[in-house]
Amino acid sequence: MPSSPQPPVRVGIVGLSARGGWAARGHLPALRQLDGFEVRALSASSAASARQAAEKYGVPHAFGSAAELAASDEVDLVVVTVKVPDHREIIEAALAAGKAVFSEWPLGTGLAEAEELTALAARRGVRTFTGLQARSAPLVRYLRDLVADGYAGEVLSTSLVASGRGWGAQFPQGAAYLLDRAAGANMLTIPFGHTLDGLTSVLGDVDSVSTVTATRRRELKDPGTGIVHRPDVADQVVLGAVLASGAVASVHYRGGLTRGTNFHWEINGTDGDLVVTGDHGHLQMGEYVLTGASGPEARELAQLPVPDRYFEPGLAALRGTDAYNVGAAYAQIRRDLADGTSVVPDFAHAARHHRLLERIERAAGRV
Repeated sequence: MPSSPQPPVRVGIVGLSARGGWAARGHLPALRQLDGFEVRALSASSAASARQAAEKYGVPHAFGSAAELAASDEVDLVVVTVKVPDHREIIEAALAAGKAVFSEWPLGTGLAEAEELTALAARRGVRTFTGLQARSAPLVRYLRDLVADGYAGEVLSTSLVASGRGWGAQFPQGAAYLLDRAAGANMLTIPFGHTLDGLTSVLGDVDSVSTVTATRRRELKDPGTGIVHRPDVADQVVLGAVLASGAVASVHYRGGLTRGTNFHWEINGTDGDLVVTGDHGHLQMGEYVLTGASGPEARELAQLPVPDRYFEPGLAALRGTDAYNVGAAYAQIRRDLADGTSVVPDFAHAARHHRLLERIERAAGRV
């Protein structure tokens, strides 16, 4: 007999605001496009703002606190999309309620929080997922397969130079917490962290590291308030590494955007070369172009379009938007929950990645 269809995963989003933001731009469109999910609840900073958001987005249940949302019988999966310093309390409430959790990356403000949350989830026996969606991007998955299939031969080295988009001369509204290292949300953890996870998904784990970091923009003025902020986060990160395969890696991130190269990633091997280019250093979102050349007769790079099989059919309307890779992660989460697989990074993976970033900071003398 054919198996009965799985009921939809009932989702509660913490941080979905009527004012917009990443939950409204990334998570909600993805969930609304995919079969197998139903957005049943949201919570916001107050009961009033939650009701306003619920009315705007047509969500049936609104809660004034994340704890109330997590306790609701209407929610199977708690999605955490608020600022990093607020993750811990919300995730603890969700785990205490026995709910599966999908948390935005970074998981915590640092390694200690990430390890504590990972241990708590293990004790509770709850499924967890982390929003490191660069590895869910069709281009990154295709690139991983090309490397594994020997397109470049043995990988000798990889080099990546990129711009963080934030952490430059501009001061976006509400950006002050991004300049405070204690908040855990900075250029190293966000664009660099997302992209490094994508890089390791393609080329394997990092073995040894050496690092140089610097804060070159020492003062930034908030144009709205006139307050001058003095960042204690790096706006220059230079990583030199040896991967577990023996390949040599170099990664340089610069704050802001440049008139020159804003994303250029090369993989150089004994038999070929692969190059990814784009207009900013957030590999987890946006559109990138893959080119390559393989074999002794190939003298010039040629574009390598990503085959259709790497794309989720249910997300066709989101191709080319920031929400696509989030949706690709959700589609795999649905399969992980149904099949018992663990393809999407869980909290244990997130803790390992936090550990790598701490190693990088330690090598730079910042820990």
